[in-house]
Amino acid sequence: MRAALPRALPGLLSALTLAALALLTAQTPTAHAAPAATDVGTVAAALRETPVYVDPAASAQLSTTEADALTKKIKDADKPVFLAVLPADFPTQNLFQNLRTSTGITGLYAIRLGDQFDAKADSAVMSGTAVKNLVTSVQNEDTNTQLNDFTDRALTNIGGAAPASWDSGSTEGGGVSTTALIAVGAVAVAGGAGAYTLVRRNKRRRAEEQRAALDKLRVVVDEDITAFGEELDRLDFHPAEAGADDAMRADYERALDAYEQAKSSMAAAQHPEDVRPVTQALEDGRFSLAQLAARREGRPVPERRAPCFFDPRHGPSVADATWTPSGGATRQVPVCAADRARLADGADPAIREVDTEYGRRPYWDAGPAYGPWAGGYFGGGLLPGLLVGTVLGSMMASPSYAADYGSGYGDFGSAGYDGGDVSGADFDSGDFSGGFGGGGGDFGGGGGDFGGGF
Repeated sequence: MRAALPRALPGLLSALTLAALALLTAQTPTAHAAPAATDVGTVAAALRETPVYVDPAASAQLSTTEADALTKKIKDADKPVFLAVLPADFPTQNLFQNLRTSTGITGLYAIRLGDQFDAKADSAVMSGTAVKNLVTSVQNEDTNTQLNDFTDRALTNIGGAAPASWDSGSTEGGGVSTTALIAVGAVAVAGGAGAYTLVRRNKRRRAEEQRAALDKLRVVVDEDITAFGEELDRLDFHPAEAGADDAMRADYERALDAYEQAKSSMAAAQHPEDVRPVTQALEDGRFSLAQLAARREGRPVPERRAPCFFDPRHGPSVADATWTPSGGATRQVPVCAADRARLADGADPAIREVDTEYGRRPYWDAGPAYGPWAGGYFGGGLLPGLLVGTVLGSMMASPSYAADYGSGYGDFGSAGYDGGDVSGADFDSGDFSGGFGGGGGDFGGGGGDFGGGF
């Protein structure tokens, strides 16, 4: 890859330069000629240089002063928000997806199309639900009010940072200025190698962050695996013992398999999200041991329940108990028999603590790296209610966690791109698919959902 890039670069840069010059010629009208029709490539080229683009045919909707003020607001916030104001007759087939592909930058994209408005975003910077809510909140407003309200609300919870390319040029009045288009040609001269270097640097930074998070998790997970192995060692059961039946042997075999799976999965872990199946295996194994114990003692086989919230090493919970964390709201959490008794007596539960830079802390107050660990034990659907009001819960619900640790509880993003990163065509097209109007449902009117149109 490294060797091939320099050989291919001259031809690529030459083609990009010619394209930029052609674009410049097309967008510089003579005194008597009408401007050429704008296409997605022109919009994308402008948005790579500045966050706001106003098509010449839609200039009556947003003045130069208004566009400049929006541009300044977004740049000052250092966030990847892209705004385009286009005429009502602009081609709409796969517009968002094609614009995102042509721009090649991770971010939040909003388009005012005539008197209609909609937006889409990479899930690394904002969830589909958040985008839909933002779009719904600004319907039926005039262009300037709508774009400012949308931007103000988006800036409060979008992840990532502005693309580096915004520092290299700007457009005046939100349109494609001569300066910006000349910059496209200038960027083409060094842009191929520069973009390649930027992507590599961002990937390297993300890899370093993930390695540090995995190192933290490895200590805790190794403790969990060791604790489960000790439970197996203490188990007074032999498959051939008197009274053992096939169900007991199956429980025992599943527990052993879970132990081996946890060890092998942790040994192969390369990223923090790889920890989730490890703790899921341990949770499965402990439930198998609970089933085995019930069968041997002649008790009813227990129903599947989440592990003890205070420390999953305690095994499956037996009930839900009321608990109020320090400074937080009261909630119901799954507890083991021992912690249920402690709470009933007014005592503190036996809480799992981990090492942090501030000393030993409960895992839910130890930082975002423990999201994958907790996600394997409790699953994404249960975690939000359990962790609300805690440090980990607050982090996992934020866009910055979505950017750094993935959009779901305990999941890192697979692509490894943050907001404002140059990803080219490497993005989830489902986030941007669908068209305007008849091509993909109704445009505007509530934001729609990614993949299903508007």
